[in-house]
Amino acid sequence: MKEMLVTIVNDTGLHARPAAQFVQRAQRFKADISVKKEEMCVNGKSMIGILTLGANKGSQIKIIANGEDEVEAAKQLAEFVNSGLEE
Repeated sequence: MKEMLVTIVNDTGLHARPAAQFVQRAQRFKADISVKKEEMCVNGKSMIGILTLGANKGSQIKIIANGEDEVEAAKQLAEFVNSGLEE
C-alpha cells in the first residue's frame, strides 16, 4: 500500500471537472484507489465518491493506492493534485 498526503491548491477545489479528471486518471491503474479527507474515505475511481469529499482549496486529502501499480498510481495522482488539478 502506498499513501500520499496532498493539499488542494486550486481556488475552486475538487469540483466536477477536476474530479472527473482525477477519476479518469485513477481508472488507468490496476491498483485500488481510495481518497480520504478527515474521517471520510471514498473510492478514488468513483466520481460521486470524490465529489462527496467536498475538498475545497486548502483541504488535505490522502491518496491511498493498493495493488500491482500502487507506487506509480499514488505518485501520478498526487502530482495531478499538486499541479492545481490542471486549472
